[in-house]
Amino acid sequence: MSLVQPRPPSEDMGKNPDSGDIREQFRDSHDDVESGSEPDIADIERIYRKLDLRIIPAFWVLYFLCAAVRSNVSLAQTMNIDTNHTIFDVLHVDDHQVSTALALFYVCYVVFDLPSNLIMSRLSPHVWMSRIVISVGVIGTCMTAMKAAWSFYLLRLLLGIVIAGMWPGMAYYLTLFYPPSRTGKRIGQYYTAAQLSAAAVGLVSAGFQKMDGVRGYVGFQWMFLVWGVITIAVGILLLWWLPDRPTIPGEQPPKKKYLRWFPRSPPALTGRDAEIHYHDLKRVYHRSAWTLQDLLRVFLDWRLWPLLIMYFGVVGVGIGVQSYATVIIKAINPNLSGIDLSLLSAPIWLMDLAAILLVTPFSDRFHHHRAVFFSVPVLLQILGLLLTTYAG
Repeated sequence: MSLVQPRPPSEDMGKNPDSGDIREQFRDSHDDVESGSEPDIADIERIYRKLDLRIIPAFWVLYFLCAAVRSNVSLAQTMNIDTNHTIFDVLHVDDHQVSTALALFYVCYVVFDLPSNLIMSRLSPHVWMSRIVISVGVIGTCMTAMKAAWSFYLLRLLLGIVIAGMWPGMAYYLTLFYPPSRTGKRIGQYYTAAQLSAAAVGLVSAGFQKMDGVRGYVGFQWMFLVWGVITIAVGILLLWWLPDRPTIPGEQPPKKKYLRWFPRSPPALTGRDAEIHYHDLKRVYHRSAWTLQDLLRVFLDWRLWPLLIMYFGVVGVGIGVQSYATVIIKAINPNLSGIDLSLLSAPIWLMDLAAILLVTPFSDRFHHHRAVFFSVPVLLQILGLLLTTYAG
């Protein structure tokens, strides 16, 4: 964990007449902390609340928008189905081609996930997160101009490349500012954006279908255009809003040539707050080199594999429902209109959100029985799929 590790003094420290004073001030502050004037819990909580206001709302919005751009193609399969203006009709593609395009996204998403995070750990994290959001918005906007299967394939492939690393990158970004004991709660706070995004996309797409034919665009093209432009705008604003990685109090952040082309966001904390925050992180983060033996020990831990298999199934089903929700509903009731299908897809994700909000507190409260909280929802999911498949 490189972000909070103290760096050795610069070799030219002595050439800067002010650097010694800064070092001395920081050393005096550090001595004060060690001599008994440690900050109380209220100060620490206040500092993390300040960080929450700076980071969590921005993460929630960017995750909401990126999830919307990523998933709105599923609604395009049935939008304006009554007037033959679905993505099948406009692009002249069939079910197999749509499935191929959806699969290309996930292939690229998996392949480029690790490289994206390695780059983020080397570059400015807030610039890289903004890059992801802006790129997603650009690709989403370009999907308005799709005319054939090849353009559909290309844009879904590019979307998988540019959005790769977003989720683990957000988690990594949190570790720059929060100790491990505080990251789980924050991840849960912005995780709900995905469920609300899926529900909102379904509800709003009903309105886009009313715009079918306006200025020569069909309903799903308006959807791609509006969501894409909003995402680009938010991505640009994040360059000013998200703070860069924290530095040791009294030290200036390293000047990198590429950063001169980007606006410098104000630091998340300054003064005494920055010192308290630095020492709180230093208390829990320690440099430890991982070896291949450590990695092998993780993979040989038998407790990992049941959870991995269970999560693989849950995510697989979730992606299937997200990609084909309106198609499945249409198969159950062929008489439904395109607007009805969009509206009926929203309750799926609202119930998903309700389950998260209800189950998570009980799972934390009765943490000795977490296996029950894992297993029961999976069994309910299996039961629901069986009823959907064989009912009627």
